[in-house]
Amino acid sequence: MTDYAFLLSTLSGSRWKRLGTRRRAGAAVPLFSVYSKKSAGIGEIPDLNLLIDWCKAAGMSLLQLLPLNDVGFRYTPYDAESTFALEPAYLRLESLAGVPAGKPADRLKTETRRLRGLFPVTTERVQYGIKRAKLEVLSELFKTLDVSRDKDFQGFLEQNRFWIHDYALFKTLKETSGEKSWEEWAPEFKNREPSALAAFREKNNARILFHQWLQYQLFGQFLKVRAYAREAGIFLMGDLPFLVSRDSADVWAQPHYFKLDLASGAPPDLYFAQGQRWGMPPYRWDVIARHGYDYVVEKLRTAQNFYDLYRIDHVVGIFRVWTIQLSEPYENYGYNGVFDPADESLWEEQGRRILSLMIEKTDMLPCAEDLGVVPECAVKVLGEFGIPGMDVQRWRRDWGKSYRFLPPENYRPVSIALTSTHDMGAFKNWWDEETGTVDEERFKRSCADSGLVFENLKGRLFETASAPGRLRWKPEISSLERLYEILGLPQEHGWIFADYYRASFHERAQFLDYLGLDASATTESSSPELVRAALTRVHQSASIFSIQMFSDLLSLAPEIHPQAGRLKVNWPGTFGEHNWSARMPLTLESLAAHPLNQTLLAMHKDAGRI
Repeated sequence: MTDYAFLLSTLSGSRWKRLGTRRRAGAAVPLFSVYSKKSAGIGEIPDLNLLIDWCKAAGMSLLQLLPLNDVGFRYTPYDAESTFALEPAYLRLESLAGVPAGKPADRLKTETRRLRGLFPVTTERVQYGIKRAKLEVLSELFKTLDVSRDKDFQGFLEQNRFWIHDYALFKTLKETSGEKSWEEWAPEFKNREPSALAAFREKNNARILFHQWLQYQLFGQFLKVRAYAREAGIFLMGDLPFLVSRDSADVWAQPHYFKLDLASGAPPDLYFAQGQRWGMPPYRWDVIARHGYDYVVEKLRTAQNFYDLYRIDHVVGIFRVWTIQLSEPYENYGYNGVFDPADESLWEEQGRRILSLMIEKTDMLPCAEDLGVVPECAVKVLGEFGIPGMDVQRWRRDWGKSYRFLPPENYRPVSIALTSTHDMGAFKNWWDEETGTVDEERFKRSCADSGLVFENLKGRLFETASAPGRLRWKPEISSLERLYEILGLPQEHGWIFADYYRASFHERAQFLDYLGLDASATTESSSPELVRAALTRVHQSASIFSIQMFSDLLSLAPEIHPQAGRLKVNWPGTFGEHNWSARMPLTLESLAAHPLNQTLLAMHKDAGRI
């Protein structure tokens, strides 16, 4: 068994001392995906108490949440309108503080019943119209309240003065402009002319106060959840998006902190042949540094109200970030980007400086999303600082050599082991649709680079795959020699195609071998038994934490397993209602009493994670 005591001597040592250097299991859950009998249209902050109860019953001590930031009306958690403010849709109307008993409280109960009827949680996907409907109810209620003498509210404003005033002003300006981007506002508001903003504040003071009051209520409900989690012995992990939306209160209030002529993204890789273009502006770290990193420090201080640990989204972006000129045609995605800083010799120094500051300024333990193309300096610094990275089971392979899946004891001790993430298909999706396939766009681009005509080869090499954009090898392409013959290329010129082939053709058999199962028993579709074998194996890893997506955990229940495929949270690079709206097929009350919990409890106990 791995000894994790060395973590106490890292830069994060005091955070590890508070958490304990022992193996733990946990679940990663988007709040919008869960619901209780009390929920109105969407998961609500008090529902987290039921998730905490479930974690405890199932032998898990970590609950990881997707970002809960205010997303405006775009409903994209990693493209938020604020890195500080919480999402108002998650408020529970019946749990608002300071609402007088009698008619006001009774009205909220009536409105909650009405909203449950209009936006039932039984639909397959979240209906985000619930947000506007809730805001209308909250707006009418707020008109009846006098918060001017509420000392707790005034104290909240003082404690959050770094961001709350600009945020509420931004929200009100967006409302009065028909939700247009701040870059399309009248020049005096776009450029923050003091006299124009002062006049706007005076005219719209009540509405500005309303947005501040919403955050006061959200913080209050969340602080109660934090107290409940501590009493239950469950640690909460937040998710802090690395970037913020271009159309956000942060960028509007402090544009000097951002490179507005650029869009952030990711370079081409095995899964995204054209790279990615997210759109959020990269940071001007030199300017932020001259201001004492106040923006970073205050972000962490705010998050520390709620979390014991936090996930640093796209941590490699702290070392260097992929940037694309705004003038670049959008259909090129991130293909023609460059790293910032361009000088690779600066990457380690920048990452080391910012991460050490982040550790110093908060008691939370940082965890790193270090997936994708990761520079060696990032791996080095994360390990040195005691910051867990992420080891994804399906990606932990002997790349470039045998291509076999690495045994779990080879996972990094300072890591989080997982079967999938919110940006990937659940295990069932992966097994049913992706194993044994190649990315079509990437293969097509390699053909063009090698002077081959993709359309002439597609039908000879591949059969129809069940997932869009994936190519499944024909069984008769049973050797590299046969592949080279069809390509008409000598071995020395066809290495990239050999790489695709060796990584995918025997993938299913290699994974079953990794699980210790008979490769001859492979089936086209997954089963709860196969999911259990995969989870059991990942729990056995050397990783100090094993945190699994709720969709994979639910897949262990035979009656839920067929529905697990629709629980995929996000399809990166795509936009639409299919993203950030997946909803689990049972209430949290039902989950609390489900036989699945005993299965999970036994699994976590056997792996020494309780």
